[in-house]
Amino acid sequence: MNPLLSRLQPYPFERLRQLHASVTPNPHYRAISLGIGEPRHATPQLIKDALTASLAGLASYPGTLGEPRLRQAMSDWLQRRYGLQLDPATQILPVNGSREALFALAQTVLDSGKPGATVVSPNPFYQIYEGAALLGGAEIWFAPSDPQRNFAINWASVPDGVWAKTQLLFVCSPGNPTGAVMKLDEWKLLFDLSDRHGFVIASDECYSEIYFRDEAPLGGLQAASQLGRHDFKNLLALTSLSKRSNVPGLRSGFVAGDAALIKPFLLYRTYHGSAMSPIVQAASMAAWNDEAHVVANRAMYREKFLQVTPMLSQVMDVALPDAGFYLWAAVPDAFGGSDEAFSQALLAAYNVVVLPGSYLARESQGHNPGAGRIRMALVAETAECVEAAGRIVQFITSNAH
Repeated sequence: MNPLLSRLQPYPFERLRQLHASVTPNPHYRAISLGIGEPRHATPQLIKDALTASLAGLASYPGTLGEPRLRQAMSDWLQRRYGLQLDPATQILPVNGSREALFALAQTVLDSGKPGATVVSPNPFYQIYEGAALLGGAEIWFAPSDPQRNFAINWASVPDGVWAKTQLLFVCSPGNPTGAVMKLDEWKLLFDLSDRHGFVIASDECYSEIYFRDEAPLGGLQAASQLGRHDFKNLLALTSLSKRSNVPGLRSGFVAGDAALIKPFLLYRTYHGSAMSPIVQAASMAAWNDEAHVVANRAMYREKFLQVTPMLSQVMDVALPDAGFYLWAAVPDAFGGSDEAFSQALLAAYNVVVLPGSYLARESQGHNPGAGRIRMALVAETAECVEAAGRIVQFITSNAH
């Protein structure tokens, strides 16, 4: 067996399952899970119609590069959303969701034969970053986050000696689990570091279309363009339809940016066998070409967070995030700062599942930045999320005395 597999840690939801194995949920309450970030709003009918209308595509092998019409739809969306002109033939590549693409990209970029090959990741972070780095034969270095700045990543604190060995940097904006959005000055710092040390930046932007303020989140390609980096050197942005269009089961997204990186990534994917199904391509075209369902989806999240956040902020240190569909909340002092104990006790008392924040981070510089916090995914319908919030308020209030 591949010895690198032994370096992988259990996935957060497996750890959550083990944590809750000995807990008996209160049977007087129906189960509500805020644990997994799986969109549960209705899938738009136009996407379903495109799927069923294209079933003849099952009779054909798909090309890894995808249909020209699909890449054009993706290019058109980038133009509408960010004001960018990308060549659909050389700068855009369809992928089967951003998760598999993040993993595959690391296997394309990393040269584990070089001593000290390193991947830099935010902390807290999406767990695929770690797995991709370790199975690519690299070491992973976690950049610390700043609780005083909504857990924004402190890139400037990464030692220059680490950057010198870095081959790949994972960026997540809007962030999972914090919802923080990177600003232009942060991007400038990372671009300068990339120019100096030659590493690739993978910008994970799957939450970009769920936001709560009037201004849409800044994207990595957009930041590059604003800074005059029109060739997007050493930069790839990854996005997905899962959150934007409520189709997590479609497994559809794309990678865009530096043509010099897209070319070898396409070669890798050709051998990897990761071409997108023709019927998924048809459904994806319909999704990328329509914005009305995205606006409606965003409005539902805004209404949900508008109701839930004030309720929870009465009893917890929690605030409206910049974007995304998570609340990243501090565990009250009554629970001794233990995110695991809070999660277990809440399930036992009120049958609500939340994810311990420590499962989404790693100890670095002697501290796990997720410890003492929980992540709540507000993915269900508004009424269910409000009910869950009400139970959490009762739970905390009853334990405060």
